[in-house]
Amino acid sequence: MTSKSPARRRVLPPVLAAVLSLPLAACGGNLSSGGAEFPSGPVTMLVGQAPGGSTDLIGRALADGAANDLGVAMPVVNTPGANGALAANELAGAQPDGQHVLVLNASLTSITPLAVAPEEAVDINDFEVITGVSQDDYVLVANTASGLRSVPDLTRAGRDLKFATTGVGTGSQLAQELLFEQAGIAGTAVPFDGGSPAMTAVLGDQVDVAAIQLGEAIGQIEAGRLTPIATFAAQRSRYLPDTPTAVEQGYDVRVSQFRAIVAPKGTPPERVERLRKAFQATFAAERYRKFNEDNLLTPHEVDGAQVAQEWTSSLERYRAMTQQYGIDLGGPK
Repeated sequence: MTSKSPARRRVLPPVLAAVLSLPLAACGGNLSSGGAEFPSGPVTMLVGQAPGGSTDLIGRALADGAANDLGVAMPVVNTPGANGALAANELAGAQPDGQHVLVLNASLTSITPLAVAPEEAVDINDFEVITGVSQDDYVLVANTASGLRSVPDLTRAGRDLKFATTGVGTGSQLAQELLFEQAGIAGTAVPFDGGSPAMTAVLGDQVDVAAIQLGEAIGQIEAGRLTPIATFAAQRSRYLPDTPTAVEQGYDVRVSQFRAIVAPKGTPPERVERLRKAFQATFAAERYRKFNEDNLLTPHEVDGAQVAQEWTSSLERYRAMTQQYGIDLGGPK
């Protein structure tokens, strides 16, 4: 007999009902939301930087794990340009249904607004923040053959030093502008499109120094071709324990690259939570933890509210510091 009476359904013990529901949740099954299942198909992961860079690699590692938990594909789509603003605008225009997410760099909302017109600034509060991801430290490097090994060496150079940045309005630019200003070093910013060309410029003696992300520089540091002069995180990096921070050397320069996953504003809370659970499952996986170690990333897997608070506070702190030191990152304030 296959039919069941309403009476029999009502007497199903609550505990048994809960047990029967477990397999669907445990295998990452779809979530019924407002009459529609979620996810209803592939969830697109947008990345605002070119393939092969740090942000792209992080996006692909996260997409790989989250797709497994959600039970659907998570293709990565790169839309590079304007420090990631093109991809952010693309996400903002997507339907708020949870089928599109973005790896967002903190610099786009905490530093770039200091270098562009107000109508071009990207605000973290214009998105639903799913989760924080990780911290990526900057390191100031010089060509080893140059003999520049410390901040005092830069000060004693007695000439205008060229410093490469990973772009206008980036953490790389802000960190070096703050250090040069506080240390009294004469310098000229030379913007490049990312860390790789900035590092190549140092190795080719086109510039004197560059601030690039540690994971991108470590190979040349270990090979002895680049000398690390300072890192810019609040605390010394465990991946480069012999290199002091700028703070330890007496300069108030605390700039790191943080990343988060965001969805369009208005995405239903239950879908944001389902996506957050998928990324939390990824964070817990041994394969992803090894990815962080291999790429010298420090987990910063905080919730969305904390991400918004931290990034908003950073913007205000950096705005005050650039005004204090008279730093112009390249555009109207």
